[in-house]
Amino acid sequence: MVHNSMMKEKKPEKAGSTGFPACAEKEELLITRRKLPHWQFPGSTYFVTFGLKSGILSKDERKIVLDTIKHFHKSRYLVTTAVIMPNNVHLMLKPVVSESEADFSVSKILQGIKGFSAWTINKSRGTKGALWIEESYDRIVRDYDEFLEKWNYIRENPVKAGLVQAPEDYAFLWEPGEPEEQPS
Repeated sequence: MVHNSMMKEKKPEKAGSTGFPACAEKEELLITRRKLPHWQFPGSTYFVTFGLKSGILSKDERKIVLDTIKHFHKSRYLVTTAVIMPNNVHLMLKPVVSESEADFSVSKILQGIKGFSAWTINKSRGTKGALWIEESYDRIVRDYDEFLEKWNYIRENPVKAGLVQAPEDYAFLWEPGEPEEQPS
């Protein structure tokens, strides 16, 4: 279902011009748009980024976000890797197919993660209101090389930000998935 603020397109303007010709012509591909395009294709792995509206997350708040992501791992989605930075989140996940054989949509997954973590953080702060920027960036991981590139990007993010010397030293990096597994 497409919300009023979103527009549904059946096919991209130039099928295959995105480097993703395998699904560009298939009916299962759903493209919605707000400010950013959001492609959904059953069985895909997604690289996702979302950020705070303002400020930074404390260490306790980053733990809340990470625990929220962990909560539905294996029941709604499979996480390969996730990192909670002081002002944003990066993760790679694959929606789980439900008993009705429908994927949990990326938008519903993010709504759950962002909604519950915002509610919990606001409660701990004694505040109300939106914590996260409304829209998130998501991208279908198109091949194994891109899978490894995104996995390394997420892992190296705290190192590049100067928070730790090695990815393994960052308390808010979680890697339950295996990078050797090729996305489908």
